[in-house]
Amino acid sequence: MSLKIDSKLNTRFPDLTALTLQVKDVKIQKRDAELEKFKLEIVKQVRREYDLDAVKDQPIFRSYRSFFWRIGIDPTKIRPAAEALIRRILAGKNLPCINTLVDAYNLASIKSRIALATFDADKLEGNLLMRFAEEGKQFYGIGMEKPLVLKGGEIVVSDEEKLIAVYPYRDADNTKVTEKTENVSIVVCGVPGINEETLENASRVALEYINCFCDGENRK
Repeated sequence: MSLKIDSKLNTRFPDLTALTLQVKDVKIQKRDAELEKFKLEIVKQVRREYDLDAVKDQPIFRSYRSFFWRIGIDPTKIRPAAEALIRRILAGKNLPCINTLVDAYNLASIKSRIALATFDADKLEGNLLMRFAEEGKQFYGIGMEKPLVLKGGEIVVSDEEKLIAVYPYRDADNTKVTEKTENVSIVVCGVPGINEETLENASRVALEYINCFCDGENRK
């Protein structure tokens, strides 16, 4: 799987980039005791490292927030993914327990501060395209009871048949990772102001955590 950025989107945001990863033959469970212990370690690290009032000023989060404003998203209402998870910890709430793969990449997002979009690879058709949305298209995000009707101009990711994400903050319900998933595709979501080295580091952390708790074979 590869991801291409549409020329119109590239013209507006020439320094927008994202990386893609593949992990095959993963073994996903509902819950894992060792992963739950690791969650507690990450929670302790977050509480030592961050202050709730200053989270928004972390440079990577500032880059996401700036990009959100530029594409018409209010980041005080829809938080960048890693920032939202860190705020959840600092507010004294538990991290979500979805399944071992989703929980592992959430921890990788917290550690790297980078948003990660992960899909069941066997439900994707062909290569991916990042582009501007068409007005009136409907998008069903994970857990949504009603579809989001796109205004046009949002940034979306599609495979060769369907929308799979509103970039970089909401993934589609019909390609989500479940306990039945065997192969996953990951998009490491960059925004202007975040360099490729930072995205590569996030890739390494994501693969480390997924391999540790879900096994799998890594492929670019």
